[in-house]
Amino acid sequence: MNEAVITGTGLYTPEHAIDNAALVNAFNTWVDNENARHGDEIARGEREPLAHSSSEFIEKASGIKSRYVLDAAGILDPERLRPQLPPRANDEPSIQCEMATSAARQALENARVDAKDIELVIVACSNLERAYPAVAVEVQQALGTSGYGFDMNVACSSATFAIETAANAIASGRIKRALVVNPEICSAHLNFQDRDSHFIFGDACTAVVLENSADAVADERFAILGTRLITQFSNAIRNNAGFLNRVTDSDPLAIDKLFVQEGRRVFREVCPMVAQLISEHLASLELSGSDLKTMWLHQANRHMNDLIARKVLGFEPSEAQAPIILDRYANTSSAGSIIAFHLHRSGLEKGDIGVICSFGAGYSAGSVVVQRQ
Repeated sequence: MNEAVITGTGLYTPEHAIDNAALVNAFNTWVDNENARHGDEIARGEREPLAHSSSEFIEKASGIKSRYVLDAAGILDPERLRPQLPPRANDEPSIQCEMATSAARQALENARVDAKDIELVIVACSNLERAYPAVAVEVQQALGTSGYGFDMNVACSSATFAIETAANAIASGRIKRALVVNPEICSAHLNFQDRDSHFIFGDACTAVVLENSADAVADERFAILGTRLITQFSNAIRNNAGFLNRVTDSDPLAIDKLFVQEGRRVFREVCPMVAQLISEHLASLELSGSDLKTMWLHQANRHMNDLIARKVLGFEPSEAQAPIILDRYANTSSAGSIIAFHLHRSGLEKGDIGVICSFGAGYSAGSVVVQRQ
């Protein structure tokens, strides 16, 4: 079996950023307008008034202070409260293709790999902008890679699931090099009229180059010691948007066609599942939490990350041991753990071990244990 190594990562960050104060101002203006519009019903007790949000509430609940988005103007318009992205003709690059190629070129440069030497492209994310043709095949053409490509959706766990798929293809000798990209346009499926979730998501794209160790030339390499995946069905995180909406005659703009979650239930059920997954994965490799230098966890909620890290490590983690990027990026779905890995791995020395872990809807979770070579 060949050894798969990560030799390069890349990150695309949109130019627009929205802090909590601006987001709250837009939301509260919409709330005031809605309450005024339904004032008579509220006065008669037939309707509950909508409540304001606040920066303090958001930061306390999640640890999020800001987020990057593809379009800020539409989100901050109280009459719209959703991004406004112009349609593109079929002969123009798709939005996700542009995001993916930007992050991919950075990852390829860091890995010192030519695009033509990539034999597999996986576009893995929580929502794809179209059913077909696969965005991965479009990215393959845009970059000039060889081989084949396909799309994958395991919600927030998509990146780690794709990394395992690519690593297995390399280990088997089927390919020498693969590219995993995670173009997340989370702002497009977020309900900005929901007080409990309007602040959760941001947009970003990450890219990871994986190679057969024998063929890698990059100075920085992270050997993949092992991967482990788990899925367990739950409706606690759901999005019902799909091509069947038109034939079931359901409202395409209904709330259930956007991100919906039972936050407290997710916290209660997912945290122990993920901590157990990582601990058992480490044990299978004859490792334990004490062997970990860094945990690059999914960036959904600060409290979730802290709890999972405490359960695995056995103590309160430092910022270096469990880095947080969601304060400025928010939840970027599958891209989150890879952003953390991309931005917070420079301090690792040869032999240091870490784990990349993502988790989310499904439920799903993926653990990738790596070692700095």
